Amino acid sequence: MHEELAMDPFVEDSMDPLVDTFGRRHTYLRISLTERCNLRCVYCMPEEGVALSPRGDILTFEEIERLARLFVRLGVDKIRLTGGEPLVRKQVEDLALRLGHLPGLRTLALTTNGFLLKEKMDALIAARLQQVNISLDTLRPERFRRITRRDGLERVLEAIDLALERGISSVKVNCVLMKGENDDEIGDFVDLTRDRPLDVRFIEYMPFAGNGWNVDAMLSYREILARLEQTHGRLVAQGDEPHATARTYRVPGAAGTVGFIASMSDAFCGTCNRLRLTADGHLKVCLFGVAEVSLRDAMRSGSDDGELARIIGEAVRRKRAAHDGMLDIPVLQNRPMILIGG
Repeated sequence: MHEELAMDPFVEDSMDPLVDTFGRRHTYLRISLTERCNLRCVYCMPEEGVALSPRGDILTFEEIERLARLFVRLGVDKIRLTGGEPLVRKQVEDLALRLGHLPGLRTLALTTNGFLLKEKMDALIAARLQQVNISLDTLRPERFRRITRRDGLERVLEAIDLALERGISSVKVNCVLMKGENDDEIGDFVDLTRDRPLDVRFIEYMPFAGNGWNVDAMLSYREILARLEQTHGRLVAQGDEPHATARTYRVPGAAGTVGFIASMSDAFCGTCNRLRLTADGHLKVCLFGVAEVSLRDAMRSGSDDGELARIIGEAVRRKRAAHDGMLDIPVLQNRPMILIGG
């Protein structure tokens, strides 16, 4: 347990709420700000859309700040704002400013589709935003329209360039690869890293409710790496941090890196340090797990921080050693990705 928590009255002397029964310490919280999105990506949202939670069920900024402050007191040092699309939430800059200045928080990060990033960049930098992940699955306008069911590729590319220009310390492009859909662009994405300090990360296609996942559409990271090395030569493995989700490589001489997130073929559950807070206030200890606990309901029924810490600790201790295999996950009654938070 962190030394600064030893005198905290709501932390039990013998038990750290953020450590599970397998000794994993959870220091990274992903907070979904909204279930809404201005895109309709095929791997994230069913074509018919999703039933959104009533407005009153969504956490207020005050509730988000209270929970974030509590998690940081317990030992979380990195918070990522997600959605839906987090930047569609009104006055998101104000919340980012409040969270970015929480004592003890080392890193404020954002995952976005980039559509609104250009307009909000200055305010987010003022809020101490340090890391931006931008979702982008194709560099071709027509294909972008087909995958996202919207226009706007140029806006996303401009947002990537601006984030690099403004000196955000970590700018990543997240690309979900789908066999027969966009896997012919692997080399094009890697070429983005040659002359700019950009991290391109290929994500294995994952199953969620309503996204039409099937194993035949998934490319494993080993397949992607093998293809790349046929066209770009031997990639150089980089040293990854202990809790890293991606295996990182570099094309020799390139300014940026290439990463592979192998959630399906080679999961990283053993070093997982992540927790997720959904927009409607439920804590998920595993992206692919169906178990949730409502911190919103606990707060609104009058729970103090000590009781919230107890609820969090019980949820973390129920976390399993690993998620189900990739052929078992599709039959679980999990939420669509947009209702979990990216």
